[in-house]
Amino acid sequence: MRLKDKVALVTGSSRGVGRAVALGFAKEGAKVVVNYTSNEKAADEVVDAIQSMGSEAVAVRADVAKKTEAEALVGAGIERFGRLDVLVNNAGFGRPAMMLKMEEDQWDQVVDIHLKGAFLCSQAAGRQMKEQNSGKIINVASVAGLVGTVGQINYSAAKGGIISMTKSIARELARYNICCNVISLGIVATDMTEKIRSDEKLKEIYMNRILLKRFAEAEDISPAFVFLASDESNYITGQLLCVDGGYGMI
Repeated sequence: MRLKDKVALVTGSSRGVGRAVALGFAKEGAKVVVNYTSNEKAADEVVDAIQSMGSEAVAVRADVAKKTEAEALVGAGIERFGRLDVLVNNAGFGRPAMMLKMEEDQWDQVVDIHLKGAFLCSQAAGRQMKEQNSGKIINVASVAGLVGTVGQINYSAAKGGIISMTKSIARELARYNICCNVISLGIVATDMTEKIRSDEKLKEIYMNRILLKRFAEAEDISPAFVFLASDESNYITGQLLCVDGGYGMI
C-alpha cells in the first residue's frame, strides 16, 4: 500500500471530489481526517466506508475559511492520529453570477472558502509538518483558474490564486522537506457540476472543449492525488498537474 501508516486530512471530503480523494487514500492504507461543514451524515458515511476498508478515519466539522476552525481541524487530526503527513485543500463551493451583477458577498464567500481556507489550513498544517520535517500539501485548482470562465469570476480568481499560492508555499517550506503541489481539475461528475452535465446545451459546449470527450469520474482523479501524497513524489514540489481530459491544455 502506497500510503500505509500515513495520516491525511482532506477538506470538504463529505462529498464530491474530496470524498473520492479520501476513499482513494484509504484504499492505499492512509488514516483519514474527513472534514465537513454541514452534512454530518455524509461525512459519517465516508468514515464508515473507510473503516470498511480496514483503515481508520474521523469526521471533523469545521469552516476552513475561519482561522480558529481551520486550526482546530488540523489540531483534531493530530490529536487523534499523532501526526499529519498529507493535507489536501479541496473545500469549496460556487456562487455563480455574471461579473456586472455579482454581489460583494458572492465574491467574498467563494474567495474565502477556496483561497483563504487553503491558506489557513496550509499554515496550520505547515507548522506540524515543519516539526516532523516532512509533509505533503496538495491544493485543488480548476481549469477555470487557468483559462477563466463566464459567470464565475469569483471562482476563477480564487483558483488562479491557489496556483500562485502553491508556488509560494513550495518555496517557503521546501527547507523543511515539505512538498506542495496543485492539481487542476476539469469537469468532474459531482453535485457541483450537475447543471453542466444535465443541461444539453451546456454539456455540448463543454464537451467541445474536452479533448477526451467525457467528464471525469472519481477513479479518473484519485490516482493523481495518491501519487502526490506518496513517497513516489518526494522530489516534486511547486508543480501544477492538470487532470482535466485536456480541457485546460495551453
